[in-house]
Amino acid sequence: RGYDIKDLAEKSDFLEVAYLLIYGELPSSEQYNNFTKQVAHHSLVNERLHYLFQTFCSSSHPMAIMLAAVGSLSAFYPDLLNCKEADYKLTAIRMIAKIPTIAAMSYKYSIGQPFIYPDNSLDFTENFLHMMFATPCTKYKVNPIIKNALNKIFILHADHEQNASTSTVRIAGSSGANPFACISTGIA
Repeated sequence: RGYDIKDLAEKSDFLEVAYLLIYGELPSSEQYNNFTKQVAHHSLVNERLHYLFQTFCSSSHPMAIMLAAVGSLSAFYPDLLNCKEADYKLTAIRMIAKIPTIAAMSYKYSIGQPFIYPDNSLDFTENFLHMMFATPCTKYKVNPIIKNALNKIFILHADHEQNASTSTVRIAGSSGANPFACISTGIA
C-alpha cells in the first residue's frame, strides 16, 4: 500500500494498519476513532460459542480449538455467502475483533481457566493481553513494553505477504465459501 513496514511499526498501531489494509489509506483521527469503536463493538462472540469449547478434551491444543471456533462463526453469519463489497469490510472488522477473543478463549480453555470478556475501555492490544492473562479474581496490569512488542508483532504479521496460510485462505475464498470458514483454512 506504499508504506514501509518499519515506518508503520514505529509510528502506527495495529488497528491503523488494519484500517490501511481494508480501506487503502491510513485513517484520519475521526476515521480511526470510529474504526476502533466498531472493532470494540464486535469483539464479543455469541454466548452459544462457549458450548463449542466444552466439546474439546482438556488436552486439546489451543490452535485446534481456535480452528474449530473460527470456522464455527460461519454458522453465526450464514448470510455472508451472498455479500456485497461493503459487507466484506464489515466482515473484516468482525474478524479483527473476534479472532483475538477466540484466541484468548482457546488459550484459557487449554489451561483450565474461565474465559475473560473483552474490555472496551482498553485499546486493541491491551484488551487481548487482558483476555489472555486476567482472571476473574485478578486484574491484569499491562506491561507497556510487552504491549508495544505485541503491537509490533501484530503489524508485522499483517504484512505477511503470500505465505502458505495466505494462499490457502485465498484459494478457499475464491470458491465463494463463507469468509470465516476461509480464515479457518489458514489457521489449519
